[in-house]
Formats: sequence, C-alpha cells, structure tokens
Amino acid sequence: MATHPLWRPFTADGNAARQSQRVAFRQVDPGSLQDHDPRWIDAFARVRDLVAGALGADHTIAHVGSTAVPGMIAKPVIDADLLVPDLSDERTWLPELEAVGFRLVFRDVIAGDPHRQLTLGDPNTNLHVWQPGAAEPQRHRLFVEWLRSHPEDRQVYADAKAAAVNAGNGLRYNDAKAAVVHEIYERAFASDPHHAHDAQPRP
Repeated sequence: MATHPLWRPFTADGNAARQSQRVAFRQVDPGSLQDHDPRWIDAFARVRDLVAGALGADHTIAHVGSTAVPGMIAKPVIDADLLVPDLSDERTWLPELEAVGFRLVFRDVIAGDPHRQLTLGDPNTNLHVWQPGAAEPQRHRLFVEWLRSHPEDRQVYADAKAAAVNAGNGLRYNDAKAAVVHEIYERAFASDPHHAHDAQPRP
C-alpha cells in the first residue's frame, strides 16, 4: 500500500495530550473566530521582520494556518513556522527571540518532530520552531496551499471550526476539528502528482 511521505496517523486528542509539555502561557488570548482580515498578511510580515531582526534574514519562516488562507474564518492569531539549524541548542536562537518579545510556551514533539512553540502579544502570534527537514512544517504548507485552491474544502474546514467552538463534548478546539483536518489531508495526498497515496481510513 502506497503512503504519502507526509501522512501521519489520525490522533483524536493530540492537543490535549501535549498540555503536560507546556512551560508557560501565552501573552494574549487567541480570541474568537472571525471573517478573514486582509491585514493578517501585513501582521505576518511584521512577525517575519521581527524574527529576521533577531536571528538574521537567512532563516526560513512561513505564514501557515487559517490566517494565511484568504476567505477562511480564523481566530485572529498569526501562525508561522520557523526553521533553525539546531532546535535543541536553544542558546543559539531562543534568547534572541525572547529579547524581542516572544515567549516559549511549549517544548514538545508533534507527530515525531521535535517542536518549540513561542507566542507573541502584538501581533498575536504562534511561532512554531522546527529543525530543517521536519515533516510538520511541510504538511502545514501543503494544507494552506490546498485550502487556497479548493473552496469546497475551505467551507468544510470553516464549518468544522465553527462546530469545534460550539462543541460540548469537552474536546479542546484543535482536537474537535482533527477528524476533518485528517480527511482534508487525505484528499490532498491522494491528489499529489509526485507521490502515490492510498487512502488511510482513520479508526
């Protein structure tokens, strides 16, 4: 059975499980879902410039998440993926980011990739830090590109986000929409002309 190299097994409670790896809390609450705001592109540019000023312009940083998708409802928080040469050597990158206002809130592993999550208050930001070659930032970019070009899945995901906000089953927001995210990835993987992929039913 062919499997896309970016495929990951479905996890229903991954976000809840990682809470034990939290080291601090974010500066500003994520806020409520709202219609897409074109100013989010400019907000990401501010984050990019802040990171470049702290670490140098040779670091790869990408705007990901729903605020990077025109037409998508989102919580007003910029998600960005940053690659650093050696994630484990925090002395080479973390103090510089903290000096310009970022705060480390998670030190964990996501789908096999070592990960650090920092937040920023203005603009409200989740900065996800990875090592080069990590699969998760590649998955994030694929997801954004898919949603930008597939309005039907934008609507499916928007509906899932709205339902997750109103869920009364005790699931955390990201876990409440995890099943729909997995299904969208399955469609994106199956359509990738560069890699064969057979559908992987979630349990």
